Amino acid sequence: MEKHALIFDVDGTLAETEEAHRLAFNQTFAEYGLGWVWDQPLYGKLLKVSGGKERIRAYVQDQHPDMLVPGLDLRIATLHQRKTAIYTKAVATGAIPLRPGIARLVAEARDAGLRLAIATTTTRANVLALMQGTGLSPDWFETMACSDDAPVKKPDPQAYLLVLERLKLPADACLTIEDSANGVRAARAAGLEVVMTPSAYTARDKADGARSVWPDLELVSLGQLLG
Repeated sequence: MEKHALIFDVDGTLAETEEAHRLAFNQTFAEYGLGWVWDQPLYGKLLKVSGGKERIRAYVQDQHPDMLVPGLDLRIATLHQRKTAIYTKAVATGAIPLRPGIARLVAEARDAGLRLAIATTTTRANVLALMQGTGLSPDWFETMACSDDAPVKKPDPQAYLLVLERLKLPADACLTIEDSANGVRAARAAGLEVVMTPSAYTARDKADGARSVWPDLELVSLGQLLG
């Protein structure tokens, strides 16, 4: 079926944001005197868990089970709120560029009359800060399903199902772009075709279910993506 919309993931897909997320987590942990340091190998493993608050909980369960006490959820929420503030301040300044090819593909899609949408497990604040820093306009995207309104994280398809509901389009009229195995699984569970573009932290993820894999979107045209 002819495609009428492109749906983008955000972290790792629009931009290589995960290192900025990792540094923001570590700064938060230091500010709260926790003594936790997430190095790159550890963070790569934690990324298998979608969602920042969920990632903190998974780390506590694995490394600090003594902290699994009443009130933990509130403490995690406080940590995550501070981490989000650090991250958004950093990316809003333009410190994180779009991945090569993204700006061109967005422009080509808009010129072609395709509808654009976002489906992500990150917060709306994070998405808007990244857009501010990279020159993308929120107005270009007809809808954005973020963790604020789709709290069940990928690989669950909730965010994608919400986007399809808002667009009032069948799944086979849309194509999604993802960087991770969890994202591909979420898109496929919603019935969507998905193109995978692995990021620095997901380079070893399996692409099972992806229609095609493009490590460098600079090398692919919109026509090639749409097939």
